[in-house]
Amino acid sequence: MEPVYEAADGESLTIETVDSLNGAVQTDDDLLDAIPEAVNAATGPIGVEGASPGDVLAVEIEDVRVAEDRGRVLTAPGFGLLRDDPDIDHPATRITEVRDGGGEGGEDGEGGEDGDDEGGSRIEFEGLDVPIDPVIGTIGVATAEGPVSTLTPDDHGGNLDTTDMTTGTTAYFPVFQAGAMLAMGDSKAAMADGEMCGTGAEIATEIDVTLSVIEDPEVPLERPLVDTGDAVKAIASAETMEDAVELANRDIVGLLAHEHGFSRTEAYLFSSLVGGLEISQVVDPQVTARNAVPSEYLSVPY
Repeated sequence: MEPVYEAADGESLTIETVDSLNGAVQTDDDLLDAIPEAVNAATGPIGVEGASPGDVLAVEIEDVRVAEDRGRVLTAPGFGLLRDDPDIDHPATRITEVRDGGGEGGEDGEGGEDGDDEGGSRIEFEGLDVPIDPVIGTIGVATAEGPVSTLTPDDHGGNLDTTDMTTGTTAYFPVFQAGAMLAMGDSKAAMADGEMCGTGAEIATEIDVTLSVIEDPEVPLERPLVDTGDAVKAIASAETMEDAVELANRDIVGLLAHEHGFSRTEAYLFSSLVGGLEISQVVDPQVTARNAVPSEYLSVPY
């Protein structure tokens, strides 16, 4: 709860992160016999001036740049969607080298102009190239109650492993503690929705953000929300996927009712016409899902 940095409301800053395993995996021979107790390092906490419980913290993600010449994708015993499959090695590691510098995260760690991929930077996996599309895996604020592992997602954010946490997105978090206490890390050079094996291409990053406090929001926020520019998405985590998608749908229903003057019944009916359920991750101590509504039907009330 002691901030490593105190930001002014509206301040822009760059956050440096290490890979989720803190440099422990550098070659294919570096294997994980178990998920370490200390994992998903998150840079922070950052206190934000004026943020109080009940407020909303807006995090405008302006750029996410890879900051090293390799990522790593791996399995560990007892972890991942197919952790009990006898034909899949647990543990296993593949280093994903960054290729074609000059775009996002070339070998010198420099990003391309405005964080785009004009330089064609990619990671290499077993002779196949995958475009670099950096994602912030763990991002959130201090919880309302006691400490929570950075491996766990919940209403405060945390290990959401959501591909929308990337360049161009604005993320909104409920504030539970004075200063909000924002932290982030666990970035990936590339990751698919679901994060099936338990990791993406884990990599260090530099993240440019602008932080803003919304005081006394007209619509209370209980869980993370993102605005991608094309869609507004409610994010929810729970022990089961059924519970997660129910929470995400409840949040979207509330936002639709507020924006259009709908009753909750009308908003629920409308959500079934324009909403879209998406899986963020299925491998953490809780699973995470989101409900997406195109921006033509829903805006962020903050």
